[in-house]
Amino acid sequence: MASRQTLLCAALLGMMAVMLGAFGAHALSNVLELRMQQVYQTAVQYQFWHALALLATGILQRVCDVSLLKVAALLFLAGVLLFCGSLYLMALTGIRQLGMITPLGGILFILGWAFLAWSVIRLEKQQDR
Repeated sequence: MASRQTLLCAALLGMMAVMLGAFGAHALSNVLELRMQQVYQTAVQYQFWHALALLATGILQRVCDVSLLKVAALLFLAGVLLFCGSLYLMALTGIRQLGMITPLGGILFILGWAFLAWSVIRLEKQQDR
């Protein structure tokens, strides 16, 4: 994913996190049971944190050309879709089996952070030359 796409995804995911958080706090507070409200809130929090991770990744892409940053961006985005998406759906539908998808998104988040770290290490090695 190119820097422009990464930054656009970051902005849209951040905007959606605010909107979904407000929706959950106001429209769903009396509809969802407490446990599903917590699940929904977890999805919002992880989406927001990873929107910020995408923002940082996109900015780094502008400053340096490390191809691993593109991989990190894709992993963060896929993680949001699987982790947060499965939690949103589980909270809204009550289908708890969707929780089986959530750890896959979590693994993608972990890999995204690992690729971001690897990118920073490679960047430092490039600058030392």
